[in-house]
Amino acid sequence: MEGRMQVTEWTPGTMSEVFHSDCPARVVLDHVTSRWGVWVLMALQRGDLRFYELRERIEGISEKMLSQTLRTLVRDGLVWREVEPSTPPKVTYGLTPLGRGTGEPLAELFGWIRDHAFEILDTQAEFDRVGGK
Repeated sequence: MEGRMQVTEWTPGTMSEVFHSDCPARVVLDHVTSRWGVWVLMALQRGDLRFYELRERIEGISEKMLSQTLRTLVRDGLVWREVEPSTPPKVTYGLTPLGRGTGEPLAELFGWIRDHAFEILDTQAEFDRVGGK
């Protein structure tokens, strides 16, 4: 297929292969866990959103970064994009079946982080208090 990376020669075996620099999973992991990728995927878990709704839901993301992140996730097949012809065009985003598969693992990770955030912050404060020793 033109424009697609050929990975047919990759034969997955053990989990340790993700540590190899040529493992295709590393590229996907970089996109899913990028600074904004994880937030976009989590925001879309609740349903389809227009561009401006995503921008409002994800505090701190610029329009440029949201556009770049969405473009990457659409290219990866995790997010779909629909343009409704109007002036200005209405663009809606949602998760593909592949993208919905990220929901449960990300939700578990977010839950763990939420449950342990104060403990981690306390540990950081203690580390800083004793001078990092």
